[in-house]
Amino acid sequence: MSDPRRRTGEHASFDDVDRQILDLLQERDRPVAVLAEEVGLSQTPCWRRVRRLEEAGVIRGRVALVDHKRVGVPMIIFIGITAPRHEISWLNQFRELIETIPEVVEAYRLTGSTDYIMKVMVPDIEAFDKVYKSMIERLEFSQINSSIAMEELKLTTAVPTTYLTPMAED
Repeated sequence: MSDPRRRTGEHASFDDVDRQILDLLQERDRPVAVLAEEVGLSQTPCWRRVRRLEEAGVIRGRVALVDHKRVGVPMIIFIGITAPRHEISWLNQFRELIETIPEVVEAYRLTGSTDYIMKVMVPDIEAFDKVYKSMIERLEFSQINSSIAMEELKLTTAVPTTYLTPMAED
């Protein structure tokens, strides 16, 4: 009988081959034939494992990683936001606002004195000023703090796989 956790991805169990597949796919996408060879499987079992990881929601999608400098948005700005009030209606308005601003590439709700943090990518300070003015025109904020990234020290989209739960022996 199969473990239902394996289908949902929530606290699912995986083995070392699954971990290896995830590590390799996070490094770069590759054809199943190449992936299978790298993990020591034939193509069909490898494809089934990738499919299971997708169905479990562990692999959410596959995308191209674009060099932000080469596409004209070299400036990265982190914005810390303090909400004027802690209400679901304000949070929903904030979510709607940031969804309409393509320059906001990441946003998180936090604990501590800063309520939200956003990562914004723009070509220059003038473009950032437009984003800033658009935000304050459409929603009330208690405080906004911006920090311009001076140097990118580490950038990865890879999630650590060392914490995957090993599959229980049947």
